[in-house]
Amino acid sequence: MSSLSVMLNGAASKAADRHVPTLVEEKFASRLFAKDHTMWGPAAEDESSKRLGWVDASEVSRPLVAQINELRESFAAEGVDRFVLAGMGGSSLAPEVITKTAGVELFVLDSTDPVMVQAALTKDIARTAAVISSKSGSTVETDSARRAFEKAFNDAGIDAARRLVVVTDPGSPFDQASRDAGYRAVFTADPTVGGRFSAMTAFGLVPSGLAGVDLEALLDEVDEAAEVLREDAEDNLGLLLGAVMGGTTPLRNKLLIQDCGSGIVGFADWAEQLIAESTGKDGTGILPVVVTDDVPELKAPVASDVLPAYLVPQDTETAPEGDAVAVAGSLGAQMLLWEVATAVAGKLLGINPFDQPDVESAKTATRAVLADKPEPTPAVLVDGSVEIRGAADLLDGAQNLTQAVVALLDRLPADGYVSIQAYFDRLTWTELEDARPLVATATGRPTTFGWGPRFLHSTGQFHKGGPGVGVFLQITADSETDLEIPGIPFTFGELISAQADGDAQVLEEHGRPVLRLRLTDRETGVSQLLDVLTALAQR
Repeated sequence: MSSLSVMLNGAASKAADRHVPTLVEEKFASRLFAKDHTMWGPAAEDESSKRLGWVDASEVSRPLVAQINELRESFAAEGVDRFVLAGMGGSSLAPEVITKTAGVELFVLDSTDPVMVQAALTKDIARTAAVISSKSGSTVETDSARRAFEKAFNDAGIDAARRLVVVTDPGSPFDQASRDAGYRAVFTADPTVGGRFSAMTAFGLVPSGLAGVDLEALLDEVDEAAEVLREDAEDNLGLLLGAVMGGTTPLRNKLLIQDCGSGIVGFADWAEQLIAESTGKDGTGILPVVVTDDVPELKAPVASDVLPAYLVPQDTETAPEGDAVAVAGSLGAQMLLWEVATAVAGKLLGINPFDQPDVESAKTATRAVLADKPEPTPAVLVDGSVEIRGAADLLDGAQNLTQAVVALLDRLPADGYVSIQAYFDRLTWTELEDARPLVATATGRPTTFGWGPRFLHSTGQFHKGGPGVGVFLQITADSETDLEIPGIPFTFGELISAQADGDAQVLEEHGRPVLRLRLTDRETGVSQLLDVLTALAQR
């Protein structure tokens, strides 16, 4: 019996009552697990026909476990017990939550910030192996990391090929190139699984297993959940949660996800990329808002477009108060549950949950910036350690940082959200995350926080393709550290700057207000910005 439970109240319960009987009548659950690709409409059929391998990924992936364990043992025999994963989006967020929950070490390199890259390269290189995860191999972040690791291993007198493990799609250019290069191991994943649904494929399992996770137990959790989630029944928890996510009336399209002692570390971050990238398109979608203990949005009466979702311990039996949903279960079971629910929500929203039509736009803009290498746009204002940039109509009349931030927040519509984006070393500057509750307090509106560039591969889709009600606070920084990318005519510092520039350009082209702050000194700039936001929150 699965350990899963979904507890509903208020608007969440009404949404389930309204939609689940129809989903059962249409046999949505059994058709989903039979990989029926026709359930999201004719326009989605081509993509969905190639993206439903996740429903039985735990079964398909069983033979990988022995191979991964054998590789881990062979590494251990050589004194290699530290693993770095270079990946983006779902292919990095799934292993991160899996390993953190299991309490094993995995350095997840999902950034191009030169400080973070350097930390991955230089710490204990003698006992390190790197897993390079990319469906195509052409993702700029992971290709750059691969090149940097090859150089770092060779510089340390280590045979780089013996320390590199690749996860990719079968037959991809990366697949053949890695084999030709003689890399230690090349794992191929089911190509019918998109990145954000890939937790139980080689993308999720290889780095997690090498780090020491009990993969058999994890897959057992998924299999147990699948037995109940495939049933066409009104108590099917995947149908219930999906109806809550995509079926409230009027649509509560900001889903505040708060962990309340679930025991799963970082699950909300994984769910955020799954839901945002899957649903944020065609002008609609569900915006996941990952919140911590300090949740200003829940202290006042909850707004009519907001739905709280609580991740609770498995022994919880009481439904949440107000218009809310509470979810409990083991890690593997919850991963499959939320994937099923996302597929359900896509149907109710009338969109294709398996494509990401707006993700490529930021990549294209980044490539253009790197190719042209234009001179930096002059700052409109400089206040202390902060250079301030933005459209002329946004900053008209602003004379300092406080006024610039207020000008951005004044653009926030009544049903809007604030997106804070920090292109930083996320392991060193965790205090920047304090900006989220401060802005939420100042505005009374849902506020998200994303580390760049990793959010470009997940919530970035929602920012461009979802409802046009967001305002964007982008934070970048100068750095005394920079690193060359071997064989590439730009550095990591230039790359992360180009990614920020490219994304801001695309957001502005979509009519989204963007305030761009560049900190000329990280320490004083972060302190200055947080002081300003604290003062605004106290008004």
